[in-house]
Amino acid sequence: MEVSMQQLVVLAYSGGLDTSCILVWLREQGYSVIAYLANLGQNEDFEEARAKAEKLGAVDVIIEDLRRELVEDFAFVSVQGNCRYEDKYLLGTSLARPCIVRGLVRAARKHKAGFIAHGATGKGNDQVRFEFGCAALMPNAKVIAPWRDPGFCARFQGRQDLFSYARANGIPLPVTPKSPWSIDGNIIHVSYESGILEDPNCPAPEGLCQMTVDPEKAPDKPQLLTINFEKGIPVSVVMEDGSRVEGSLEVFTAVNTAAAAHGVGRVDMVENRFLGLKSRGVYETPGLTALHAAHGDLESVCLDKRVRDVKEHLAHVLAQQIYNGLWYSPECEYTRQCIAASQTHVTGSVRLKLYKGNVHVVQRVGAPGCSLYNTSLVSMDEHGGYDPTDASGFIAVHALRLREYGSLRAAAP
Repeated sequence: MEVSMQQLVVLAYSGGLDTSCILVWLREQGYSVIAYLANLGQNEDFEEARAKAEKLGAVDVIIEDLRRELVEDFAFVSVQGNCRYEDKYLLGTSLARPCIVRGLVRAARKHKAGFIAHGATGKGNDQVRFEFGCAALMPNAKVIAPWRDPGFCARFQGRQDLFSYARANGIPLPVTPKSPWSIDGNIIHVSYESGILEDPNCPAPEGLCQMTVDPEKAPDKPQLLTINFEKGIPVSVVMEDGSRVEGSLEVFTAVNTAAAAHGVGRVDMVENRFLGLKSRGVYETPGLTALHAAHGDLESVCLDKRVRDVKEHLAHVLAQQIYNGLWYSPECEYTRQCIAASQTHVTGSVRLKLYKGNVHVVQRVGAPGCSLYNTSLVSMDEHGGYDPTDASGFIAVHALRLREYGSLRAAAP
């Protein structure tokens, strides 16, 4: 079917109620719609979603497997950076969005589409992430955000209006009851927000989590695994039975599966959205939690003290940039380059013990030429080339300001 670039839109499509209704609504507005569905490892029947989009009138349906891209180009960069937003959130959704945007833009360029559409709400972070990414990667594309469109919002006040619209337009509805919360999942994590979780004083319901075993029900026997890094990137994992797994997606999957089985990576937090709203979320991120623990520990033996100080600041900066949808901004590119430079010698192995929701580092070793740990220098049994008398001058100089401060306080009435 030949369509004009001016009327062709690529829709970030999930197959759920919102984007299915948006697909039909876009057609009502005169657009031809290409449905783009990214396979990020979420629990989804992709062929069923394809058939549904075709039934609803999509001129084409693109299903792209982005799992390896998500791990290599986004998740492992966050591991290098030790990125945690507000000290807790490992950015599972935030990392997935720029990966999806890159796929959307590829599809739009290939099909010469002039529009990109998404179903993100007007209160959340995802609208920013989608649109910032599109602005950077395809500046001339126009973005359609129905949940900010006055006509759409006047017509659809909420989900009940969408249900009515779906019934009127032959849009298949979910056959299972809707969970009383919003779920977003991919290979990295699963997040739970909204609904009954909007009350931060309400404990997360038992049985909420889908990816990880309840730590209280996790195996009584811990599991050991060794993760090998090159320049801060996980390159292989040796399992407890001695088997070795290599390849980015394969390594991540192996660590993710092991950590999930031991209840690792659950977080319940209130965070500050980019728009300024506070939001309560429950996250489970087993594999990244284990990889972050291993990588951070390896840095302790491979990074210089002052480099590590600067790197910690950059980790905070990068986490905020990722969370705020700025992956494709010049400042985020610069931050990532700085962090990558700090990882030149972060090569070695870390042995982890997974046990009932916890990750314990039990061994670590830097590769030859990469470790700054000098056993003879730090030993309590030999000087190792260190002259203890040198510390006298060091202490005297650094104590000078304390003496001055102490004298001032002593002289105060």
